[in-house]
Amino acid sequence: MHTALVIVDVQNDFCTGGALAVPDADAVIPVVNALITGFRHVYVTQDWHPRGHVSFASSHAGYAPFQRISVDSGEQLLWPDHCVGETPGAALHTGLALPAHPQVVRKGTRPHVDSYSAFFENDGRTPVGLDALLRRDRVAALVVVGLATDFCVCHTALDARRLGYEVTVLESGCRGIDADGSLDRAWDRMTRAGVRRG
Repeated sequence: MHTALVIVDVQNDFCTGGALAVPDADAVIPVVNALITGFRHVYVTQDWHPRGHVSFASSHAGYAPFQRISVDSGEQLLWPDHCVGETPGAALHTGLALPAHPQVVRKGTRPHVDSYSAFFENDGRTPVGLDALLRRDRVAALVVVGLATDFCVCHTALDARRLGYEVTVLESGCRGIDADGSLDRAWDRMTRAGVRRG
């Protein structure tokens, strides 16, 4: 059984100058690049939203980014438009030294449900695709890095634990948004779920 590297959403819109830039996001790139060569299996996730996605504040009249609404899959935190499929903002950051043919999992592709996790959409049951790839490749443990710690990294790590994987989130390879204390809450949730903080 193998250990794999999972690189979460290191995309232009989450990096410096992007539509939803995570503070100090570019600092993860050299850390991630130093890790890549040490893993036989590397998986990369991408937010890949259609225009008018349910998570965009612009899709809801009278609402602004970072407000919360209720949707079919539960509470939804609204964001600026970001990572719209086939736009430069959705592209992986060119500073990543990825393998020639990285295994990419795209998430948030359905208009009416968001997907922080690379395992399940935010309804908690619809598969996104990473689990099938890991099982095909006989992966049992994950090292997770990327953006943002308190959202997509956290939810990916929690779902991985729920599915029985050993998980380490490497703090130096992540950066968070920290909306109203969300970063501390994310680390607390991950720790209680058995995620190692590396």
